[in-house]
Amino acid sequence: MTNREIGDIGENAVAAFLEKNGYEIMARNFTVRGGEIDIIARKNGRLAFVEVKSRDEHAVVSAEKAVTPAKRRFLIKTAEIYYRGYKQKYGEAICRFDVAAVVMENKKVKHVRYYVAAFDVSGA
Repeated sequence: MTNREIGDIGENAVAAFLEKNGYEIMARNFTVRGGEIDIIARKNGRLAFVEVKSRDEHAVVSAEKAVTPAKRRFLIKTAEIYYRGYKQKYGEAICRFDVAAVVMENKKVKHVRYYVAAFDVSGA
């Protein structure tokens, strides 16, 4: 199984989790030069820019630690680009950066740890 296939399994699990919890998925794999946001979701006028990291339960580096300061900077820049277009179409929104750590076992989702407002622009 490729890293992309593992990532897709994790992203699908997180998207389903968000929808189950009342979020509307606005975009998946939003990509611009220099960055990508895995999932952009909206609920109650708030936008969540979600970074999904899928890891085997015995991985050396945890999913949470894989969201490095450099990765956060790329996410913030990419979110700024998305938000400009969003604001023109829908108006202002409160934004946050969430992280979903998907733990895999035997190529299946074992569980998801979801961190609301895992970081903000001041920590970039």
